[in-house]
This record gives sequence, structure tokens and C-alpha cells, in this order.
Amino acid sequence: MSDHIDEYLKTGLKDLWFPICPSTFIAETPVSLRRLGIKLVLWRDGGGRLHALEDHCPHRGAPLSAGIVLNDRIACPYHGVEVRSDGMVVKVPGSPGCKLEGSRAARAFHVQERAGYVFIFNHARPTDTPPPLRLPEELESDEYAAFPCYAEWRTDYRYIQDNVMDPMHGTFVHKQSHSMFQGTIEAKFRLRDTDTGFIFEKTNQQNVNFDWAEFGDTGFHWQRLSIPYPKTAGPGGPFTIIGSFTPISDNLSAVVHWRCRKVSGWQRSAWQFLFKAKLEALHWGVLEQDRALLEKMDPAANQRESLYDHDLGLVRLRRHLRQLAQQRLAAG
Repeated sequence: MSDHIDEYLKTGLKDLWFPICPSTFIAETPVSLRRLGIKLVLWRDGGGRLHALEDHCPHRGAPLSAGIVLNDRIACPYHGVEVRSDGMVVKVPGSPGCKLEGSRAARAFHVQERAGYVFIFNHARPTDTPPPLRLPEELESDEYAAFPCYAEWRTDYRYIQDNVMDPMHGTFVHKQSHSMFQGTIEAKFRLRDTDTGFIFEKTNQQNVNFDWAEFGDTGFHWQRLSIPYPKTAGPGGPFTIIGSFTPISDNLSAVVHWRCRKVSGWQRSAWQFLFKAKLEALHWGVLEQDRALLEKMDPAANQRESLYDHDLGLVRLRRHLRQLAQQRLAAG
């Protein structure tokens, strides 16, 4: 069963929403993206609404992304077969009335645009009504300003999740950072449950460095941390980072972040200007430190580990994901 669980988790849990790319990736022409181990085609209809199918014509498997958009359907470039966004084949020009017409032969996906990103529901079985997608407060409330940040890293998405659930790495990997150079290099930790997941936090230091990390499940999996900011970094509360990570293929991941601060009125404009003018480049630099290290990790590095108490957060997360995978596999 263990091997089955690992193989299952490689391409992401089923029946869960995943952010797959910035909304700006999808314009008027069809776009082909591989995510969650699936080749997808995404496009917009005449009203700008987003649609998603597997990028595979049910006739002969040609890429639908090379075809022609006809509002809420795509005409395959190979033989003109028209596939609607719900997976229904509505027209076979070369053989009207054949058994392919009227069949729901293509794999369709529910899709939403939220907080600057495209989300896909990674269903195990087709469903007309997916579960709701709820975002953390920072991405829903008008009291916060949030900047999307997207990259693709050559590593397993689970290593990125582990990295966020490990506050101690900030003291070492990011010790030259403009925001994570302070505080002790020793720490005691505790786990604390929340309504949506859990928090792994230092007990001997708070509001100094990267002192806690949170995992949440609100229809999609996200992680949150907070970095204290000095007044010289502009108005607003602590600098909050929310991340969610989606497998593309083996050892390649879509890395989604939002950078958030609680600001309003004229202070919001001041913060947004300061962030774009100065701070954004600094934060890309911090992310690059993570990327450079994680991309050097051997894909099988987690098969030979010697963990200790600082790793309880990622152990809890790994166990949680494996339990969810086991439940889904058992359900068939």
C-alpha cells in the first residue's frame, strides 16, 4: 500500500482544488498546460469565461489546444470534431449522427479564477457540483493587499511543502535576508490544531523571525507564515506569505505564492508602491534561496532521513497527506 500511496501523491490528491497558473496565462487562444500529471487545454469563451478539458480529442487523441475556439467548445484541428466544455461531443462534421456525437467522451474539469490564479478541481470521478473553494482571509478580505507570485521549480511539490513547514530553515538558508537575520538559532516547538489544519510554532520566540508555519485545508491546501517588518518597510501589519504548490510532472512543480499585508486607505497605495519599487525584488531573492537548495535535493532524499523535534511539523503534514491518500484509494 505504501508504494501505491507514494505514486498516488506524486500527481496530487484527488477531489481537491489546485492553483495551476496565473489568470494572465490564459488569453483568447487555447493554452496547453501539463498539471497534476494531466495535459490540459484552457480557453476563454466570448464572455471571457474560462473552460478546461483534457488536451486530448476523444476521436484520435489529437491536441485540442491546436484547434479553433467556438465560444464554449473547441473544434479539433485533425477532423473538426467539436467538443463542448462539459466534455460532450456536439458535432462530428465527417460523420453526422455517429455514436461519438452526443457522448460525453472528453474529460472536463471545473475551473475557477480566484485571487489572480486559475484553480482546477482534480476530480476522481466527474461531478456536476464540486465542493466549495474557500480562500484564506488575506485573499478574500478588502482589508488586505495581496500580490501574486508564480514560478516553476524543478523539485517535487512535497519538498516545497516540507520546506514551508520548517521554520528553522529560515535562520540558516535565509540568514542574509533583509527580514530573517534576527533571533535565536535554537528553538523549541509545539503543534497546535486550528479549525482548518494546524500550526507549528516556536515556544521561545515569536514575532522576531520566521517563527511559525500553518497548514490549512479549505477545499485546497495552503500554507501560511508571517514575517515581522520594521517601520522602514512601509505601513501595514506583518508581512504574510501564503503558498500552495501543484505538481506538474515528476520533479516539476507550480509554485504559487501571495504576499499580503493588512493595509487600507492611503497606506495601501504607499505599501503597494514600495513593494513594487523595492521589496518585490528582495523577496524574489529569498525565494531563489529556497529554489536553489530544493532543486539540488535528490528526488529520493526523503527515503534516508534522520529527523528530530524540529521536524514535527513536516512529519504531521506528511502523515496527514498520506492518510487522505489512503482514504481516497480505499474509496476507489
